[in-house]
Amino acid sequence: LLSVAITASKQAGEIILGNAGGADVLKSKANSRDLLTLIDPLCEKTIRETVLATFPTHAFLGEEDVPPGKEASAAAIEAKLQQLNDADDNDNYLWIVDPIDGTSNFVHGMPLCMPSVAVAYKGEVVVGVIHDPHRMETFSAVRGRGAQMNGEPISVGQQSHIGDAIVAMGSPPAEESMKMSLAALPVLMPKVRTIRMIGSAALMLAWVANGRLTAYWEYDLSSWDVAAGSILIEEAGGSMTDLNDERWNLRTRKICGSNGGKVHKQILEALGEANVV
Repeated sequence: LLSVAITASKQAGEIILGNAGGADVLKSKANSRDLLTLIDPLCEKTIRETVLATFPTHAFLGEEDVPPGKEASAAAIEAKLQQLNDADDNDNYLWIVDPIDGTSNFVHGMPLCMPSVAVAYKGEVVVGVIHDPHRMETFSAVRGRGAQMNGEPISVGQQSHIGDAIVAMGSPPAEESMKMSLAALPVLMPKVRTIRMIGSAALMLAWVANGRLTAYWEYDLSSWDVAAGSILIEEAGGSMTDLNDERWNLRTRKICGSNGGKVHKQILEALGEANVV
């Protein structure tokens, strides 16, 4: 599973690098801030074909298969999970793929975009790969075997107080999420060392896993945005929860991934203080 996930990710990464100067917008999805290029479906097709060539009976959920909006996204993962409930054990695998995470960055030629590939078995993510083609960094994890970058073990940061934390968050396209992000800023920003908005959930999750960031939170994300990064953070020793501190799962949309412990709770408390619920 891991080798195929890495191969597929790197193939998609080569396509992204080949168009690294930027790409034309094919259409907007939910709104003018939610973009689709011709390259997104090409990357997804490449990943899908690579996966199904080896695992033809496995289920596959890619972002470009699903209409825009959180309702459609939530319905898509629910349908796949229900479908797998009825499957034989050998067919209970689901690949969850974002072919280009950070499409707006990609459109504008920013080297902050990459594929995110995860494999779930019976609803639990067991493999995750985030390949950053711009820096040639491949983050990977297998459940129970730790997390790695380019084959070397990684671990979350050692910050033990929110004041030392570098916290990432999003600039989401949806209006409700945008309002919650703006509400959080004046409460969270004075408490942390600094806040970063990088524009790629996959990259921010991967950077939490290897300690470049202390935490990353977001009000509403789809399963393909988070699945690979979730296992990276957990296997690197961190925490991956919703905003109520319940462990993240494929149905979770409000997320916080961090180095865990005291900092995690302090960030969630700050978000609660901001009425981000």
